[in-house]
Amino acid sequence: MCRSIKTLREPYVADPTAEDVRAAALQYVRKISGFRAPSKANTEAFEQAVDAIAAATQELLDHLEVRKQVPSAA
Repeated sequence: MCRSIKTLREPYVADPTAEDVRAAALQYVRKISGFRAPSKANTEAFEQAVDAIAAATQELLDHLEVRKQVPSAA
């Protein structure tokens, strides 16, 4: 996929910000569309896609259940 998109769940990121989520969404849309920046004709579609993906990403992060690793006794 895109190397610029980082994992946003624990333990990789303790508390991802809205900026982290939006940056990941933007990188995804850029990769999928093939545009670093959209033309004027495509700006609205581009921004709507970033907003929708950011919302879906936040929804996913809010509902993930990540098991905490318990250190083993040695």
